[in-house]
Amino acid sequence: MTATRRVVAVTGASAGVGRAIVRAFAADGADVGLIARNHEALQAASREIEEQGGRAVVCVADVADPQQVAAAAATIEQSLGPIDVWVNNAMVTVVSPVSRLTPDEVRRVTEVSYLGAVYGTMAALERMRPRDRGIIIQIGSALAYRAIPLQAPYCGAKFALRGFTDSLRSELMHEGSKIRLTMLQLPAVNTPQFDWCRTHVPRAPRPVSPVFQPELIARSAVWASYRGRREVTIGWPALKAIWGNKILPAFADWYLARTSYDAQSADLAVTPARHDNLWHTVPGDAGAHGRFGAEARSASVQHWLDRHRAGLGLVFLGAMGALAVHRLKSSARLRRLTDKVGR
Repeated sequence: MTATRRVVAVTGASAGVGRAIVRAFAADGADVGLIARNHEALQAASREIEEQGGRAVVCVADVADPQQVAAAAATIEQSLGPIDVWVNNAMVTVVSPVSRLTPDEVRRVTEVSYLGAVYGTMAALERMRPRDRGIIIQIGSALAYRAIPLQAPYCGAKFALRGFTDSLRSELMHEGSKIRLTMLQLPAVNTPQFDWCRTHVPRAPRPVSPVFQPELIARSAVWASYRGRREVTIGWPALKAIWGNKILPAFADWYLARTSYDAQSADLAVTPARHDNLWHTVPGDAGAHGRFGAEARSASVQHWLDRHRAGLGLVFLGAMGALAVHRLKSSARLRRLTDKVGR
């Protein structure tokens, strides 16, 4: 826990990854500004923070509206103090072939999942720049590098967010700014979004296996808020997707065309009674988890290695140095023995 309480703003704070991130920062000793559309779920998240001894402020806002985002940022600073960490997590998606999408659906996914993060970043920068400090964390995805079928608008939003973030990072470096930008590239996560995302396919959407629990992402967000690393890839599946696409993009196209439709479909039919959150929030408090807990993983060896890569690198260098010294000593002993035999 930090000596002084940090102030953290989280968009999409009411459920899923955002809800887990809120809990993790509260456990780390932060006060949290909660931004989302679902007032009921935000109130529940606020109570969870207060039970851990923290302060919370609820900001009901649609991140697709820049004025609402700016107003939420102002409310958080008025209630809790200067924002130290801003997490852009809010998202919506439509699981559908492009041929069945409407222009309004594509626009809505783009406005929330991409422009919402842009507006959040701009609101955070407006407040962080005069202080020349702070960190902005973008919740990205392996889909920011390797797009998959049935998720074109969402993949496009994540690609766009990565480009926006890289451009801004260079600008901040040019200015000599101490504000840091970090993007987390996520694997498939067990969240409620698969129960309320809009869909135009006959079977209920599901994450592509293997699936990870949102707490892994949340712990990574807290860790990244102290490190300021440029980018953090979470989970071997995300790493494999990113590097596989860099090395063999055409093979990835072929493989996903053959497997990705079934991989994103559960053995449940989509019913007419299904509600989605594209335009309006789904009532109730869904919490952080979806229905895939039985298969979801809580840890990642890849991510542990990535987080400890500096220390592991030193151990590796030390081992290589010790091996080199051992070989030199062995060579010297061999030369002495050869000299004795020769005499």
